[in-house]
Amino acid sequence: MNKSRRKRIDEAVALLEQAMALIEEAKDEEQECYDNLPESLQYGESGEKMSEAVSQLEDCYNSIEEAITSAQTGAE
Repeated sequence: MNKSRRKRIDEAVALLEQAMALIEEAKDEEQECYDNLPESLQYGESGEKMSEAVSQLEDCYNSIEEAITSAQTGAE
C-alpha cells in the first residue's frame, strides 16, 4: 500500500476513534442515568429501554474498535 492510501486510512482511523469517544460518552451518561433510577423504575419499561441502549452502545463501540483493527491491519 502506498503512502497516500495509508494516510487516508490513518485519517479514517482518527475519525473512528472520535466516534468511539462520543459513543462511550453517551453510553456512560445513559448508564449513569439508569444507575440513578430507583430500583422499581429500573425494572420498568423505561429502565429496560435504557439498559438496552447501554448494551447497544457497547456493541457499537466494540464494532468500531474491530473496524479500526481491521483498517490498521489492512494498511500494513
